[in-house]
Amino acid sequence: MVIKHCSEIPPKKIDVEGTKGVSKQVLIGEQDGAPLFTIRRFTVEPDGYTYYHTHDFEHEIYILKGAGIARSGSGETPVAAESVLLVPPNEIHQILNTGNDDLIFLCIVPNRGE
Repeated sequence: MVIKHCSEIPPKKIDVEGTKGVSKQVLIGEQDGAPLFTIRRFTVEPDGYTYYHTHDFEHEIYILKGAGIARSGSGETPVAAESVLLVPPNEIHQILNTGNDDLIFLCIVPNRGE
């Protein structure tokens, strides 16, 4: 069993065009011996956003803290703490922070998605 605490994992700033104020921590993944999935923790600063993108695998998101918008090809939906999202393969998507505090969420992807 692997047990860690988030505070032990330094956040990495995401420096990708179309992204603003986003950092990521890989909580559990292949480096820990996880054979299938990676759990990541994202922090999006106020007025920040992930890039509008798509990929060929599903992923699940659980909002831990904050408020924002989940944007997809079919529109925008408000999200907040305890919102749960399923992003199907090939669906364009983006998370935007619309609140005054950090928006923090967990994102689970197959290892190949990390």
